[in-house]
Amino acid sequence: MSSVIKIENLHYTYPGDDVESLKGVSLEIERGSFVAVLGHNGSGKSTLAKHLNAILLPTEGKVLIDGIDTADEDNLLKVRSTVGMVFQNPDNQIVANVVEDDVAFAPENLSVEPAQIRERVDNALKAVDMYEFRLHAPHLLSGGQKQRVAIAGVIAMQPEVIVLDEPTAMLDPKGRREVIDTVTKLCREKGITIVLITHHMSECINADRLIVMSNGDVVADGTPQEVFSQVELMHSEGLAVPATTELMWQLNKEGFNLPLTALGIAECAEQIAKEIG
Repeated sequence: MSSVIKIENLHYTYPGDDVESLKGVSLEIERGSFVAVLGHNGSGKSTLAKHLNAILLPTEGKVLIDGIDTADEDNLLKVRSTVGMVFQNPDNQIVANVVEDDVAFAPENLSVEPAQIRERVDNALKAVDMYEFRLHAPHLLSGGQKQRVAIAGVIAMQPEVIVLDEPTAMLDPKGRREVIDTVTKLCREKGITIVLITHHMSECINADRLIVMSNGDVVADGTPQEVFSQVELMHSEGLAVPATTELMWQLNKEGFNLPLTALGIAECAEQIAKEIG
């Protein structure tokens, strides 16, 4: 699979700061993959996200989006058409009084033909299971529904990549599930590359790849099974691991020999049953 995002030795320092927020990050993200970026507050994960859409530009190093250098101002429209962004607060992204008008806003500004806009809006709302709410007022929707409308607005731009910067931070558990189920479906069924920035461990379990950031650098990178099995590292970063992994890790400290890669409850139970049987 080819890389849609390539980051080379990325450094970034916010104006007026003495300390770098990103310290030489190098990554490649494969087209069509679901990548979760996990880290505590101040780890650099949101700063990294903003570089993928050219909201921020490197102090040093390069960010290439489908081979295009984000630092070239002439490429700005192309970069932002390729990478759509979804932020924490959906209210900050909703600009219209009717759901379908809000979803149409971005393609209208890209000068898409009206007939195409209608098709894009309908398809985008169906993709996030919000088509039946197309004539509703956004302010009457739940938090999870609002965030799905915000995602639909990005989908209507037909980006190759969607970057979600802590999109569930302001949502209740039901809203979080709605949003994570939606982006997982977009990746698996539509082939859209998903980059999910989060501090919720549970949102990362079904990702293809998990990147853990700390103090502006990458400290772990692999499948969720590979990363979560590094329990001591995760604890040292102030991050949780799945309850199943934590249980088996604690049992191993008592003399058991259980694999820390069993993330699912059924798989965990099966491994414990084998060990004690």
